[in-house]
Amino acid sequence: MSKRALLEVIALDVEDAVAARAGGADRLELVTDMAADGLTPAAATVAGIRAAVDLPVRVMLRLADGFAAGDVSRLVAAADELRGAGAEEFVLGFLDGDGAVDVGAVERVAGALEGCRWTFHRAVDRAADRGALRKQLADFPGLDTYLTAGSAAGVDAGLPTLLAEAERRGEPGYEQQLLVGGGLRLEHVPVLLEAGVDAFHIGGAARPGGWGRPVSAEAVAQWRRVLGG
Repeated sequence: MSKRALLEVIALDVEDAVAARAGGADRLELVTDMAADGLTPAAATVAGIRAAVDLPVRVMLRLADGFAAGDVSRLVAAADELRGAGAEEFVLGFLDGDGAVDVGAVERVAGALEGCRWTFHRAVDRAADRGALRKQLADFPGLDTYLTAGSAAGVDAGLPTLLAEAERRGEPGYEQQLLVGGGLRLEHVPVLLEAGVDAFHIGGAARPGGWGRPVSAEAVAQWRRVLGG
């Protein structure tokens, strides 16, 4: 029997974390400021969530909207502070002005995360050449996941790319887990499961009332049912 698919839910605070856990989430992605598509949260929020729920939490390292690294020293300092608050897993991803991976920034930040697992987020969907990006990061310490919709426009547009990348699982650059998110809807799930995708990421789908409302345990539970218990 295949293992159940992983369900990761975006949380902004302790209330979200508790509701996501109640609905059957396997992991949280912790961010702040979804108006900027998710920035680094406060260390106190990390500590509060670690105390409230027993789920793995991946914490965003991103200082501003867009995919430039910005002040890498600030990112490294934030990583240190978040680790001090109990963060053990992270989310990051930086591109240069040409749409290539900013290897220098990734190296410096990942260096501050020694021993931690991390996700390269949807910056991959903005890359000039996503295959080249994966090749460059193939052996990066700690990198175990790509969060991707297959396209900057979302899963509707990216589905063919996601299915093609799922086919390449295990090849160099494609050994990391494919975590699908970004405009993901329940109707996308069957074809992705059929292709062997085993990790799903939801944000707005967990909040029927919109981003101004907390995570709905019922909405998360619906996803858990569709993905299998």
